[in-house]
Amino acid sequence: MARAKKQPAAPKVDIGAEIFASLRDLEKLKGISVDYMVERLKQALTNAYRKDREDHRDIPAENVVVDLSEKGLNMYQIKTAVEEVEDTALEIHIDAARKIDPNVQVGDNVSIPVDIQKFGRIAAQTAKQVVIQGIREAERGVMYENYSSKTQELLTGTVLKLDPSGDVFVRIGQGNDASDAVLRAGEQIPGESFTEGDMIKVYVLEVHRPARGPLVQVSRTHPNVVRRLFELETPEIAEGQVEIRNIAREAGSRSKMAVRATMEGIDPVGACVGPRGGRVSAVVEELRGEKIDIVVWSEDPCEYVKAALSPADVISVTQIPGQNACRVIVPDDQLSLAIGKEGQNARLAARLTGYKVDIKPASWTEEA
Repeated sequence: MARAKKQPAAPKVDIGAEIFASLRDLEKLKGISVDYMVERLKQALTNAYRKDREDHRDIPAENVVVDLSEKGLNMYQIKTAVEEVEDTALEIHIDAARKIDPNVQVGDNVSIPVDIQKFGRIAAQTAKQVVIQGIREAERGVMYENYSSKTQELLTGTVLKLDPSGDVFVRIGQGNDASDAVLRAGEQIPGESFTEGDMIKVYVLEVHRPARGPLVQVSRTHPNVVRRLFELETPEIAEGQVEIRNIAREAGSRSKMAVRATMEGIDPVGACVGPRGGRVSAVVEELRGEKIDIVVWSEDPCEYVKAALSPADVISVTQIPGQNACRVIVPDDQLSLAIGKEGQNARLAARLTGYKVDIKPASWTEEA
C-alpha cells in the first residue's frame, strides 16, 4: 500500500492573490462562482502540462496535482518510487526519490515539483482556451437558469434581425442578463411586420440548452400573451380581485376572455375594460388591432355559453342531454352575428366554454 508523503516545496508562481482577485471580480460581474473557475483553472493547467511534456507522454490526469490558492500556485507530478524504472513518465528510481524525500520507500508515491514557468507557448494557449471555454459554459449555465425561471412570462424585447425564413431574432433582458430569443414565423401575429430596433412584447414559451448557449423560444400568438397583457394593465387582476378563467384566441383576429370577480362589488368586465376603455385599448394596440371580447365566467354552462357568444343576443340556451353540448336559440337577425365570419364567433365560444355550440334561429323548429 503506497503511503502518502508530504509534498516538498515546489517552484512558486506568486499569482494566487492576483488570480483570486480577478475571479472575485468575475463572480460579481457575471455571477460565475470562484470555486467553479478555480476547478476550471486546475483542469486547464493539468491538461496543459500533460500535453506539453518534453517526452510527449500524455500521462493520466490523476498523476498531476495542481495546488491553487491565494497563497500561490504550485504543481506536482506524481510518480511511483521503484528499484528499476520501466516507465520514466510514471516511475522514479528510489535513489532519486529519496533526494526529494529521504523517508520514501519502494512503492510509495512521490510528489515531484514542476517548474510551471517552463511551460511552453502551446501549453499556455491550451490553458487559456480551456479557461475561456469554462467561462462561456458558466455564463450559459447562469443564463439558462435565469431564463428557465422566466418561462411563461411576458418580456419586452428589441428586434435584432429579420431572417429570410420569416423568423425574427429578439434581444430580451438587459445588461449581463440579456439573451437572444427567436420568434418563429408561426408564433407571429398574422399580418404584423417588424423592423430592426422595434420594441415588442413576447411570451417566453421555453428555454433550450444547446451547445452555444440557451435558446429562448418566444411567442406573440399564445393565449397567455393576452392574459399577461391584462395582468399588466389591470390592477384588480394583479391584486387578485379579478380572475381570468379562460382565454380562446385566434391571434391577429379575435380573442374571447372569461373573467370573474373574487369579491363582491367588483365588476370584472369593467375592470378589464378600464376607464374610458383605456385598459383594453392598450392591449388591443399591442396586439395590432386584435378584437377582444370580455365576458363573465359562470358555473352555469348555459349562462356561460350565452355570455361567450357576445356580442350576439341570445334568446335561450339548453344543454343537450347526454352530450357535452348546448343548443342556442338566437333571433333570426342575430344568426350571422352569433355564428360570426367563417364561424369564428361560435368556434371561439366553444373553445372558451368547452361545450359544443349548436346555434339555431328563432324561426327554427325541430323536425319530428
